[in-house]
Amino acid sequence: MSAATVTTPVSTSVSDDVRIPLRGHLRHTSALIRRNLLWIRQDPESMADALLMPVIFTLLFVFVFGGSIGQALGGGQDQYVQYVIPGMIAMMSMTLSQGVGTGFSQDFNSGVMDRFRSLPIGRGSVLFAKISVELMRMLFATAVLMIVAVLVGFDITNWTGLLATVALSTAFASSIMWVFLTLGVIMKSAQSVQAMGFLVLFPLQFGSSIFAPTGSMPGWLQAFTDYNPLSTLADAARGLMVGGPVAHDLWVTLAWSVAITAIMAPVAIHKFKTKS
Repeated sequence: MSAATVTTPVSTSVSDDVRIPLRGHLRHTSALIRRNLLWIRQDPESMADALLMPVIFTLLFVFVFGGSIGQALGGGQDQYVQYVIPGMIAMMSMTLSQGVGTGFSQDFNSGVMDRFRSLPIGRGSVLFAKISVELMRMLFATAVLMIVAVLVGFDITNWTGLLATVALSTAFASSIMWVFLTLGVIMKSAQSVQAMGFLVLFPLQFGSSIFAPTGSMPGWLQAFTDYNPLSTLADAARGLMVGGPVAHDLWVTLAWSVAITAIMAPVAIHKFKTKS
């Protein structure tokens, strides 16, 4: 009798998950978003990367590399500011995306997922709530980045282009988060997720047009940057915010976002259901 009493809530939650209506999923997602935001309020240090990363990277690249790269662009530090800031918005969209994987891994290791398993909530609500909160963190980091950018001399001449860039970066970030969600499920610790994330992030970020033009790179590296979604995202952001060609890079970035989501979302959901 006691064994049946223990196992009943779990089996009920699994069977109810299939029958939960859309309104129920939305309500569960909203409650879990609130839970994650309350956790951030209790642990404000978790926002340190979203607050400090845009400040440090902007100051580092503008004042250390801005003069030399700006001269290569035909100007100086001021011209480099106009070049690098749109690219850094693209960088933020990917760098902060790995937080969804480390947070997910911590929830598994701390027993939070065991608690969710015993409740009649939609499994997808857990995933979408985590993604929603990480997108909020990314938007916060983007706002900090733009404040620092204005202070170092960036001219916002096209507000519509800025908003379009943020929307495009958000779409791309949401697709990349499915990759890190998968890592958060299959890897044993948050440290492992973070280490694997850096192995993925560094080649994509520095083998792109985010920080410098690709014209002086070796031919094999230029071939890589041509297919790097961070390059197309950064170039589309420059076209939208500063001026220049937009259409090709915009559609390629959207195609990457759709393709990554179509491939990795089912994988992440399957792995999550299998593990939970």
